[in-house]
Amino acid sequence: MATGRNTGFTVWLTGLSGAGKTTIGHALAAELERRGAHVEMLDGDVVRTHLSKGLGFSREDRDTNIERIGWVASRLTRHGAAVVVAAISPYDATRKRVRALVSEHGPFVEVWVKAPVEECARRDVKGLYAKAFAGEITHFTGVDDPYEDPEDAEVVADTVALTPETSVALVLAELERIGAVPDATPAAC
Repeated sequence: MATGRNTGFTVWLTGLSGAGKTTIGHALAAELERRGAHVEMLDGDVVRTHLSKGLGFSREDRDTNIERIGWVASRLTRHGAAVVVAAISPYDATRKRVRALVSEHGPFVEVWVKAPVEECARRDVKGLYAKAFAGEITHFTGVDDPYEDPEDAEVVADTVALTPETSVALVLAELERIGAVPDATPAAC
């Protein structure tokens, strides 16, 4: 897609809690801002506090939360923002609905921030995985509630094998490939 006009886009970072979505999202947002984009970051935890307060963790409530984030992302994309979403978004069908909604207004790039549950549990500073493994928390994605691996993610950022900087570079390369952002390499004289 040509970007001669103010075309927005959405980068949707999906993965287990602790996989690295927020870390990659903030680094990506900073680089996009450095390149002159008007960036909006929608972090799943923050959005749940402000936009989806009162929702639980049933499949229906999770879908509602993700669809709300998707609707906001579609509006921002429509108005030319570079939207970076970091949300577990565990169900493939819901991610596909969000992709369709956002794609009406601009490019949608799904990034699977991939890490095994054991690694996510090792990184967990809040102790949520330990509580989920002990049965103190139920409906925890990746433990006793499913996470459906993306079938059509444009980018897979394996955070066990890749640094956050390399993951961001992969996302930027995809955004450059589809014409959502200009190539950062200077033109040859």
